[in-house]
Parts: sequence; C-alpha cells; structure tokens
Amino acid sequence: MYEYAIAWEWMAFAVRWVHVITAIAWIGSSFYFIALDLGLVQRAHLPPGAYGEEWQVHGGGFYHIQKYLVAPAQMPEHLTWFKWESYATWVTGFAMLCVVYYGGADLFLIDRTVMDLSPVQAICLSIASLAIGWMFYDLLCKSPIGNNTWGLMIVLYIALVAMAWGYTQVFTGRAAFLHLGAFTATIMSANVFMIIIPNQKIVVADLIGGRTPDPKYGRIAKQRSLHNNYLTLPVIFFMLSNHYPLAFATTYNWIIAALVFLMGVTIRHWFNTTHARKGKPTWTWLATAVIFIIIMWLSTVPKVLTGEEETTSSLTPVQQMFASDVHFASARDIVQGRCSMCHAAEPVWEGISFTPKNVKLESDADIAAHAREIYIQAGRSHAMPPGNITDITPEERKVLTAWYESALSQGKTE
Repeated sequence: MYEYAIAWEWMAFAVRWVHVITAIAWIGSSFYFIALDLGLVQRAHLPPGAYGEEWQVHGGGFYHIQKYLVAPAQMPEHLTWFKWESYATWVTGFAMLCVVYYGGADLFLIDRTVMDLSPVQAICLSIASLAIGWMFYDLLCKSPIGNNTWGLMIVLYIALVAMAWGYTQVFTGRAAFLHLGAFTATIMSANVFMIIIPNQKIVVADLIGGRTPDPKYGRIAKQRSLHNNYLTLPVIFFMLSNHYPLAFATTYNWIIAALVFLMGVTIRHWFNTTHARKGKPTWTWLATAVIFIIIMWLSTVPKVLTGEEETTSSLTPVQQMFASDVHFASARDIVQGRCSMCHAAEPVWEGISFTPKNVKLESDADIAAHAREIYIQAGRSHAMPPGNITDITPEERKVLTAWYESALSQGKTE
C-alpha cells in the first residue's frame, strides 16, 4: 500500500509538470497575439481586406505580419491553428484536480467545519460547478447584455465574486481558490473550444466554398478573446495560491479573491494600452500596489482584531486508523519535537510568523490528518525539516516510515 502513496506522489508531480508546460505555451501565445493585435498599424499599401501590419525582430530575423479583420480573398495553403495549447492546459489541469483534490478529497477538498460532505458529494459539486459555470457564462454572452462588452464584464465580475464566496462556503480554503482558478480556466478554454475555433472554421469553410465570410463570427470571437485576456493573470494567481495559506486560509479569503480579479484588470490594462501605443497609464501600477496591500491587510486583520483561533474537528475514520497504530505515539513525539515549532498556530521558530502552508502538527488529529505528507516529506525523503534544521535522525525517519506503512497495512487487513 505504501508503494501506492509514492506512485501517487510522482503521478501528481508529472501531471503538474505537464500542466505548467502547456499553460506556458497557451498563455505565452495568448499574450503574444494580444500584443500583436493591439500593435498593428494601418497603412495605405496594405492589400484589400487587410486590417493592419507590424514588423517584428526576433532570433536574428525580421517578421512581417499582416492581419485580415475577416479573412483574405483566398484560402492560404497552410494555416497554423493555436488551439491545442488551450485544450492540453485544461485537460492536464483537470487531471491534476482529479489526482490531488479528488484523490485526496478528505485532506485537500473537504473541510467538515465548513460543510460536512462525503468525498462523492464534494467531487460531484466540484464537477457540476465547472459545467454550470460555463453554461451560465455562455448564455450571459449570448443574451442582450452581451452586446455591451464592458457591461458584460461587470456582470461577469459580480458572478466571479459570487463564485468565490460560494466556493469558500463549501470547500477548504485551498480547494476554494483552486476551484476558482479552474472555474475561470474552464470558461477560457471553453471559449476557445466552443466559440473561437468553431467561428474560425466557419470562416475557413466559407473561403473554401467561395462565399464571403460574415464579420459577426470575428466580432464574437474577439469578445471572448478579450475576456480571456483579462482573466489570465487571476487564474495564474489562484493556481499558485495553494502554496500560500495567507491567501486562501483566512476569514476574508473570498474578498481577497475578488480583489485579485481587479488586479488582473489593472495590470492587463497597462499592457494593453502600452501595446496599442496609447500611452503608459502608470496609475495602474499604483492601483495594483494599493490593492495588494489591502489583500495583505485582509489576510491578517481578523486575527489581529479578534484573536480568533481555528478549531480542530474530530478524527475521521482514516485519521483514526493512523492515530490508533502501535507506532503512533513514537511518531507523534518525533513530529511534536521536530516539526511543531514551525507547524503550529503560533510558530515559535525564529523568523516563522505564520504556519507553513497552513499545516498544523500540534494535536493527534493534526498529525493523523497529515500522515501521508509526513511520510513523504520527512520519512521517505529528507525534504522536511528544511535543511534538517531540527536535527531529525535517520532512526526517527524510519519510525515515521514504519508508522505510516504499518497503519496502511493494518487498515488493509481489517
């Protein structure tokens, strides 16, 4: 059974690695084409139907690029489609969601002090939220309000804030932020799969058939592309947030999420305006800095003002399995002696002000809940403590390994 934990850890690493690679490809191409589109210059010598052109230099060569607002008069011999980056990013992201959050639902997805869900219920809610979210967004874009781009974005922002609040009422803070990123990324990828690429294929089919393409398909695709442009940076923030509990594990985490979307707008506005050669709105950086400072304040103000402390729930059946093992007492003594000075509600190690990754290892329930992480990080590997600053011995690591493997073996035979 313990080999399963090692294999699962490597699978999670592999899926995350591929997800990052595909995300870099998608976001990179998206940012490039946004900058290219905004930097196009209209000149008199352009061929019929061409909207603008731009000269670029890269890698020792010059590139001359022209854009057709609808389509050229004739179908080119070769077209490069930018779609697989988006599809691969979503597929690998969902795979990571399955491996980490669905596979470890009791630890990463469910917080019974927030909502007492079974793993199956939590997973069904997760999948349903992504599907229903896309359908709501798509209907919103196709409704009369979709004719007003900025009005639509305001309504979309309100919906995203509502989802941020809703996720924090159902899942752990970490899972809530991850799902908010997945919710937004699903909209972005579905925009490519369901709207942008199909519209482009209609235009290509019209060219092949000798028909004049309808400009509306380009306008619709452009609107969805604009949404993707402004949503990209918040998605990156939410995907990285699982490493920073000050973002997701605080009372006002949903307000923090709402402000993150605003920072995405202010930052992208600067780049979009600059690429369009319409000036450099430096006020956007000041606005972003102010918003970020507010986020920092929101992450600590509840504890500062109220002295609130988190509560520990009773042991789940899985936690009881680890807490009842014959090696647990020895493992608990090692963890409390080598780890809990940092992994505590009030860390006592100099320079550590907040619990690393919000992982507390003070009570029996805490230690049992994080048995797998302790096994991987401090038993099978030497990742923890960092630099072995608390001088954990090889014998103690063997005890941690024996505890986890013994509990799994006992649980398998019962």
